[in-house]
Amino acid sequence: MRNKVTVVGAGNVGATCAQRIVEGGYADVVMVDIIEGLPQGKALDILQSGPILNFDSSIIGTNGYEETADSDIVVITSGIARKPGMSRDDLILTNMKIIKEVTENVVEYSPNCIIIVVTNPLDAMTQLALHVSKFPKNRVMGQSGILDSSRLRTFIAMELGVSVDDVAACLLGGHGDTMVAIPRLTTVGGIPMTELLSKDRVDAILERTVKGGAEIVGLLKTGSAYYAPSAAAVQMVEAIVFDRKKILPCAAYLEGEYGINGAYVGVPAKLGASGIEQIIELKLTPEESEALKRSAEAVKELVAIMKLE
Repeated sequence: MRNKVTVVGAGNVGATCAQRIVEGGYADVVMVDIIEGLPQGKALDILQSGPILNFDSSIIGTNGYEETADSDIVVITSGIARKPGMSRDDLILTNMKIIKEVTENVVEYSPNCIIIVVTNPLDAMTQLALHVSKFPKNRVMGQSGILDSSRLRTFIAMELGVSVDDVAACLLGGHGDTMVAIPRLTTVGGIPMTELLSKDRVDAILERTVKGGAEIVGLLKTGSAYYAPSAAAVQMVEAIVFDRKKILPCAAYLEGEYGINGAYVGVPAKLGASGIEQIIELKLTPEESEALKRSAEAVKELVAIMKLE
């Protein structure tokens, strides 16, 4: 019997995530969205590609949660993107209402599932999902570090003209301006990037990574990234479905690790059938540790806006 994955949100990220899951044969998928006909139409379109791409996984679309019952994993992509003139507080409070309602429905119909949050502001929304669901922390995580690391790996490979397979990136912290890159642990064929590139080029690549999402928004004009974000979420799904024990950078709830307590922060984590099975603690320099703690404080400031009780 195949696993069952629910994807909440049938926008570009959600639909592409659902498409990748069924095409990979990882699970049967239920795609939920409040817009009538949208998840049904996209699901049917994806399903009809099965004979061409040779997959037998099923996918259905729905506007309610009854058909999501007993999902093994739920990927939450629903929410709005920040619009011109919208403050950070406005975005948080708007998406807070959406994620709260979604999480309540998820818990009602799939009380034993693992939740992967993709909605921004990522770290704060993941903490909200943990708060509302009251799930153990290993079963609620956020997707951000995989995406950020993939962007960094892409830019390094482009700069050096090497395969992305040979590039291993180390990024910690919150998703966005406060992410903490560790160049000495970011390697190409095992060689630190700092030995292959000048400081100016390293700094430029890290800066482009931090602004990776904004660069795409600026090019698209009317949308945001979804191919890479969906691929990142699906890598987490695959690691859990197949119990791969894969070390991936995830937004995980820290309780003392890295000297941080009570916040979701991007760190390397072992993903398997029970979700986050281990948080990997790297030996950081004092400067790196301080940067990570500042990133955690920025997350806590966002969480404080929601006034969780």
